[in-house]
Amino acid sequence: MTNGSTLRTDGGADEDDEGLTYADSGVDIEASEAATAALVAAAGDTGAGDYAGLLDIGDRYLALATDGVGTKLLVAEALGDYSTVGIDCIAMNVNDMVAAGVRPVAFVDYLAVDEPNETFSAQVGEGLSAGAEEADIALVGGETAVMPEVVKGLDLAGTCAGLAAKDALFDGEAQPGDAIVGFRSSGIHSNGLTLARTAATRRHEYTDPYPLETPDDEPDYESVGEALLEPTRIYTHLLDPMRDHGVHAAAHVTGGGWTNVTRMGEYHYVVDDPFDAHSVFTFVQEEGDVSDEEMHRTFNMGTGFVCTLPPEAAAELAAETDGRVIGRVETDDGESCVSVRGLTL
Repeated sequence: MTNGSTLRTDGGADEDDEGLTYADSGVDIEASEAATAALVAAAGDTGAGDYAGLLDIGDRYLALATDGVGTKLLVAEALGDYSTVGIDCIAMNVNDMVAAGVRPVAFVDYLAVDEPNETFSAQVGEGLSAGAEEADIALVGGETAVMPEVVKGLDLAGTCAGLAAKDALFDGEAQPGDAIVGFRSSGIHSNGLTLARTAATRRHEYTDPYPLETPDDEPDYESVGEALLEPTRIYTHLLDPMRDHGVHAAAHVTGGGWTNVTRMGEYHYVVDDPFDAHSVFTFVQEEGDVSDEEMHRTFNMGTGFVCTLPPEAAAELAAETDGRVIGRVETDDGESCVSVRGLTL
């Protein structure tokens, strides 16, 4: 292949094809969102924003976010390589902070295991240290819990704390006429791995040689598992440039794929120049016979972070960073939606 684009020439799986979906693989996004809504309703008003909980502490906000690595850990277990999952854990938290306009400052991790293991604990620690250094935050402690009757293998999660002056937060609402600036992802990140793993292991083992040729901007993966383990990109370097150029809203493209863009407000988001999807998405789609729509509703498809701002400022932001203008915000009398690669999500 010459690039990482995953679009089918036939427009997706036929109706009679038994293509995989995220729900088939074990994760029903609608059910998950309903369960989350029930939890929030029962807990009451927590002060949570779209990406972080905000606590007014006088002249600024204290922000808190929590997330984990998910079933990507099963790929790490299969390869016996936990050296990058700590980066994922840091990234999934700090990127949410950045989407809110908050500077992450500190992180605590929670490692739950069925039995102590010095080897993988050290590898997890290496990844946490590398992620914290890249994000420019402090690791201020954590907890390791041994729970053999609750956990099989291990689970890794963490909580990030951040600070923001009250006038530093993004408005959180895109404006009609805004341009959309996108920033490249590093691959699958830490979302949709249940679908990706199911597709990848239909005919392959994680240790099998990676079957696709990768373009010049991707590593040469030795194995299927290595491609799935590519760590999540960290976007903290974007915070100051986005503030300087008057960003209205931002979104971390995670679970739910491109539908995350609608978290910036109820508009029609037209994405007509997205980044090419990485080769790993081609691999997952072909192995799982996954439709184009399901791919874009599950994965970031090459764009891991987006923001909206006036067109003139957008061009300047893109020129000063590694982003590019990928689309625009339009008003829409109907439901909020995203149009990308010929799909309306």
